[in-house]
Amino acid sequence: MNTSALVIMLVTMFMVTGLTVYFFYRVLNAPPKPEPDSYLDNDDEPGRQPMA
Repeated sequence: MNTSALVIMLVTMFMVTGLTVYFFYRVLNAPPKPEPDSYLDNDDEPGRQPMA
């Protein structure tokens, strides 16, 4: 393998690895989305709503 091929291979490997680590970091540190506390909060029927 000549030098230019080795350089291109290493640069590509480091770029792919770096992007993978970056996006994993972003996913793991993303703030949680607000979701309802229970299934009852999503229900439209008035008889199923909790007594507040």
